[in-house]
Amino acid sequence: MRISCVHQGSELYGSDRCFIESVHVIRSCYPEANIEVVLPRDGPIVEPLRALATEIRFEPLWILRRRGLLRLALSAPLRLPTALLAAARRFRRSDLVYVNTSVVIDHAVVSRFFPGRAILHVHEIPERNALFAFRILLRWSKARIVFNSKATRNAFDLPPSATSCVIYNGIAVEAAEPVQAFDGIRPLRVLMLGRISRIKGQEVLIEAVARLPRSVRQSISVRIVGNAFEDEAREDGLRRLITEKGLDGVISLLPFVADPTDHYRWADVVAVPSRRPESLGRVAIEAMAHGRPPIVSAIGGLTEIVEDGSTGWVVPPGDIESLADALAKIIRSPVSWRHFPQAAHARYLSLFSEGAAAEKIAMLIGEMLAEAERDPARGEVIAAVK
Repeated sequence: MRISCVHQGSELYGSDRCFIESVHVIRSCYPEANIEVVLPRDGPIVEPLRALATEIRFEPLWILRRRGLLRLALSAPLRLPTALLAAARRFRRSDLVYVNTSVVIDHAVVSRFFPGRAILHVHEIPERNALFAFRILLRWSKARIVFNSKATRNAFDLPPSATSCVIYNGIAVEAAEPVQAFDGIRPLRVLMLGRISRIKGQEVLIEAVARLPRSVRQSISVRIVGNAFEDEAREDGLRRLITEKGLDGVISLLPFVADPTDHYRWADVVAVPSRRPESLGRVAIEAMAHGRPPIVSAIGGLTEIVEDGSTGWVVPPGDIESLADALAKIIRSPVSWRHFPQAAHARYLSLFSEGAAAEKIAMLIGEMLAEAERDPARGEVIAAVK
């Protein structure tokens, strides 16, 4: 049996870690399978994949991104046919092709001609015209579509004829360390983790901290951890904003790390102040896995993760004043949320743990391979493996 797993990135951000976990599930279900992992380039993601993949290949995938869109369009006449041909060859020799995210255009296009072989795992909610284009692409693909949240599925609004389901990302986290309850005596430790971009809302958090009364501002310590994707100017802009607001001793801007465990253990609360819809919100889930209640924007899949006033807090997106008010209340009234860490961890275990997702993904793959076995054109290979 040959299974190909295709991914659009090479780092270790949220979607990258989701891909690793999906490959881990596939390897667990089919330990004897030949698993080919296809990436656009070498990078930090490769090392954790080595133990899971039979082979790792680097190929010039045709990936649609906001940055470099013009360059991609200009190169299409030369690069796209080659990418489509390579994808077709992969489908022809594979029993199953798992494609992580919808932005891998070449494989999504080709999947239409190989019915029953493709899973497209959608982790993003594109904006405006891009959403319209991706909606057409998913309809065209005829693949099995896995959405990572109800919000993502609703945004794409596919017709009933499309074969799709919702499977929350299963996130593997080491056993959470006991939470040191915030007592209001030391500063509240707030963590924001993720790629630096206008969508994630780092500026919103900085402005909210700046709005806190001076007496409250002395009782908070913030870490913003991450890097911008090929955009050093944005990182420099954040540093200037922190200095302009007089927050150099309050907010630390730290570089991306492959393993953020120590940052989660440091934190009391994790902020996810996204300005645009998050398809789900991996950082919020990881925070809950560590028993750190998140404060999130009321947008996209984040509202499916956090129960406001029980496992964390939900504030309007982009609303600096509301975020500042919430932080002030958290600092002033630690008793009111003393049960949040335990409740957040319990919700993670029931809905977002690796085991919860693995069971559903394994069932989906099993159904697809069973259907292939009943197909005379493909059944002999699958039956032989079994």
